Amino acid sequence: MTGVSDPYLQELRPRLTRLAYRMLGSVADAEDVVQDAYSRWLALDPASVHEPAAFLRVVVTRLCLNQLKSARRRRETYIGPWLPEPIFDPDDTDPADDITLPLMIALERLSPLERAAFLLHDVFGMDFPEVAQAIDRTPAACRQLASRARTHLRQERPRFVVTKEHGLKIAAAFFAASRNGDLSALRAMLTEDVIACADGGGKVPATPTPLIGIDAVLGRHAEMAGDFARSPSQLLRYAIIDGLPGFLTVETGGIVQVTALHIQDDRIVAIYVTRNPGKLKRVPADLLR
Repeated sequence: MTGVSDPYLQELRPRLTRLAYRMLGSVADAEDVVQDAYSRWLALDPASVHEPAAFLRVVVTRLCLNQLKSARRRRETYIGPWLPEPIFDPDDTDPADDITLPLMIALERLSPLERAAFLLHDVFGMDFPEVAQAIDRTPAACRQLASRARTHLRQERPRFVVTKEHGLKIAAAFFAASRNGDLSALRAMLTEDVIACADGGGKVPATPTPLIGIDAVLGRHAEMAGDFARSPSQLLRYAIIDGLPGFLTVETGGIVQVTALHIQDDRIVAIYVTRNPGKLKRVPADLLR
């Protein structure tokens, strides 16, 4: 008799959590969804379920779809830009999951069903009949949903993956130039249409709207130069954040901040700053030392 203590089902938990996180953008919500799915498994007669792993994938997906309805309503009243909760994955070994932070943000623009069909089939490798079971649609409908999602997301897929070492080298150069007020060095690193987003969630100071274009981004860094001179950032660690190179710092007032850089052709096309303390509760302890 197979129970939730089955090693295979326990090994499945991280992958289910990963799926839920990609759906919801929150580690806490993802963990709650997966725990709920396992609780539902425990309440069943195991003999009544032919494929326990498939059952758990279906339940997790449906719970995420339910959560997305309320999540969208919450994000309509969110203060400032919304960014997914950052995760640190320097030792990511899942080659099927190349979803980076920009793609996570782009997923927000899809309908919940498009997002589910794309993630389940294109990222997590489920065939369309299984996807159909998970989202309660026909396989043909799931193919169409995944195809529409691919069309919307095509430009957000990385054209090439910057190596970890090279990406972190650029992150280090950006950190130095931004904190030293070296606007000439910053200008050389940024594309003309660079975007900067800061998520404070209304809980800590953050630029309320995205900055678009190199002049706007450099102007903001010029304004911050005096703040950095009076109260220097404390660099904790360079890291890979949702697939992007970046760094973890402590800023004025003891605010923990995560900065991730989207790099293409050796230049920064987007800067993502997460300052909302509610999204940084799960920063790995070793990164804070």
